[in-house]
Amino acid sequence: MQQSLYIPYRQGQLHLKQLKLPDADMSQPPILMLHGAMSNGRVFYSDSGKGLGCYLAQAGFVVYVLDTLGRGLSTPKLAAGANHGQGEVIREQLPLVQHYILSQHPHAGKVHWCGHSWGGVLMASAIARFDFFQHSVASLLTFGSKRAIKVRSFKKWLMVDVAWNTLAPAIAKGHGYLAADRWRMGMDNESKASLAQSIDWVRGDWIDHDDGFNYAKAAKQLGSSKGWPKAWFIAGLGDAVLGNPADVQRMLAECHCHDVEYTLLSKANGYRHDYGHAEMLTHKDACDDHFPLVLNWYLCANGADK
Repeated sequence: MQQSLYIPYRQGQLHLKQLKLPDADMSQPPILMLHGAMSNGRVFYSDSGKGLGCYLAQAGFVVYVLDTLGRGLSTPKLAAGANHGQGEVIREQLPLVQHYILSQHPHAGKVHWCGHSWGGVLMASAIARFDFFQHSVASLLTFGSKRAIKVRSFKKWLMVDVAWNTLAPAIAKGHGYLAADRWRMGMDNESKASLAQSIDWVRGDWIDHDDGFNYAKAAKQLGSSKGWPKAWFIAGLGDAVLGNPADVQRMLAECHCHDVEYTLLSKANGYRHDYGHAEMLTHKDACDDHFPLVLNWYLCANGADK
């Protein structure tokens, strides 16, 4: 069963897609999924029941998929003059959504978090910053998430240095936001602030642009106190730039998680494909390849919570 929920936020609403079976156990920790840059929640589900979110819901989990402000079915849509950035996702939208989900599952106490690409970065940032999340997030699972891009290649130069760092800001300046769907750069759009802030993080320091909060320092301190939730970082060998395995491992090290796993989806490791950035979630073989491992991981995590 798919249901669109809407949470009032600023002058609009955040869209939260709920995926669940009619008899799903609401007392078990549910799962919150967050998309990456130039994307929306559709990377996790479809109306026909495809995607990781639908797969886990069919197995009995209650899954929530967020469209951040201006993306997907959240309102208002991005337009010239939009001034919100990634900081609002970390400091406002994720706390608002987490409180809402917990209110729907009063006996669960915690929520599993799952992020694709930049969504995993924003989720890790929120956990590192807020005690609330350190106590209410049951686990963190990321697909192709990297905080910085250090790999060097012609493809990286073309996709990141030219398209993202140079062309995208020029388009955003002209439109008032990055019309990524119109220019066929992605499935959804980016505000000028989110674009500029993500560019800075990809090539610079992990520090909040609005108030100077040092996420890198907080993550290290959280690692020292073993305060991170159980975590799993997944990368694809075919993901050459946007979630290069080397960069995913660098983010893993930067987070200083204590109970953490790393998996490389590759033929050499027994998987059907050397999965690319989106293919980890959208490839038709994923539901028979690595999705069962994800399901088992969540089942074990919930068993440990009991």
